[in-house]
Amino acid sequence: MGVNVAVVGVTGAVGTEMLRVLEKRDFPVDELRPLASSRSAGKNITFRGKEVQVQELTADSFEGINIGLFSAGGSISREFVPYAIEKNCVVVDNTSAFRMDEGVPLVVPEVNADRISEHNGIIANPNCSTIQLVLVLKPIHDAVKIKRVVVSTYQAVSGAGYNALVELKNETEHILSEKSEEFNRNIFPHQIAFNALPQLPQSDAFLPNGYTDEETKMINETKKILEDSSFRITTTTVRVPVFRGHSESVNIETRVPLSADQARDLLSKAEGVVVIDDPSKQLYPLATDAAGKDETFVGRIREDDSVENGLNMWVVSDNLLKGAALNAVQIAEKLL
Repeated sequence: MGVNVAVVGVTGAVGTEMLRVLEKRDFPVDELRPLASSRSAGKNITFRGKEVQVQELTADSFEGINIGLFSAGGSISREFVPYAIEKNCVVVDNTSAFRMDEGVPLVVPEVNADRISEHNGIIANPNCSTIQLVLVLKPIHDAVKIKRVVVSTYQAVSGAGYNALVELKNETEHILSEKSEEFNRNIFPHQIAFNALPQLPQSDAFLPNGYTDEETKMINETKKILEDSSFRITTTTVRVPVFRGHSESVNIETRVPLSADQARDLLSKAEGVVVIDDPSKQLYPLATDAAGKDETFVGRIREDDSVENGLNMWVVSDNLLKGAALNAVQIAEKLL
């Protein structure tokens, strides 16, 4: 039996991926209702070989809709999710609007699918960088309990939306063509091409404690998903000139010893995780290889000689798929 599905923000980078994932996974869509702003209303999108016209998102958009996949920004979710719930539409929200709200499950299905049933109309999709992190932390935490985590991220520009991809492409071409005039950037506060920016998001990022909003999201979301506030976690998030695929350097300190081989064994058995770890053959996860793939990849697993019970690893995942669209659709599948 099919269900009626609305995709909010359907013309954006994540919304476009949601359509592809729904189609690829043969999600039982009876009616697809593509929703976007008035600027995109009237355009056609293709779903399962048929053209479907994009409708303008309004308070009345959710009549008869069973599941709403939202990825149009936090302010849009805060305004329109209540209208969806009024119409008995269950929302899977890909923004930060409700993630830390009490009573709203924050879900990575391979980690805490059991929380989905506790929803009151909203299930939150975690931050893209959080999702790939908890997929590798969960089996280790279950086995030996984590004491402390230190994470540095190297995040693709697609995480900032389609216009960020265009800006990177144009700025790269501008620099390589050695044009004398200054490049006019609209998305990033500094040059992103051939650079690394330790600031996410692009504006209003820094909090009074010096952390960015993105770093704080990762810290708080990880503890909520793993349901443990006893371990310590610190993050540094960096935007890099990569189109697609987030990479993370992860240092883990555990409460009891866990060897690199034991960690590889645990992670190789973890759902949704693939171990690529053969340095002798220069085999390790790469963003270019992870792009377009559903799994989260981990490698460079080694013991940290600087601390007792320490491990280092390198974690890579497609931020638009497992980091956003795929995780949302996997949640929706659990609602069927």
